[in-house]
Amino acid sequence: MRILPQDPRPSLIVSTDGASRGNPGPAGYGVSISDPDGTIVEELARGIGVATNNVAEYTAALEGLRKAEELGATDVLLRSDSRLLIEQLSGRYRVKNPTLQRLHAEVRSIAKHFRRVRYQHVPRERNTEADRLANLGVDAWLADGGDASPPERATPAPLWEEGSGSSHSPDGSG
Repeated sequence: MRILPQDPRPSLIVSTDGASRGNPGPAGYGVSISDPDGTIVEELARGIGVATNNVAEYTAALEGLRKAEELGATDVLLRSDSRLLIEQLSGRYRVKNPTLQRLHAEVRSIAKHFRRVRYQHVPRERNTEADRLANLGVDAWLADGGDASPPERATPAPLWEEGSGSSHSPDGSG
């Protein structure tokens, strides 16, 4: 008997959220992937160490798109309650911060693997599952002994934006 591979899911909704306690602080991401009918296909919750909220939001989008590709999606609707993320990925806001520029390029590169990717900002109250998963990721990282203090400034390639705070200005400059 021949076993056929799992049917690809051509259209998926990828709901993402990032969490950071301290900005920068202990951070994580959450991703809930569903069919268009709302059936949850996959969930991700991971800690990423000490990072800003914006880095956690981008990491959620990146990992969500990677998982959607792995699941065989060709058409993706990426949802987030981060207006900055959605506006930057849609090309309406510039990305000036070097750390976010690198993550932005990675997300855009993965997005090219799909026939179509759409970006949608949703209110926080419509993104509760991804938010719950992001906080689970932070909690798991801390429970595994993650250090909540920011690393020294000499750390190469930091997972936070130097001097940007948590501002959501249209040009992404902070």
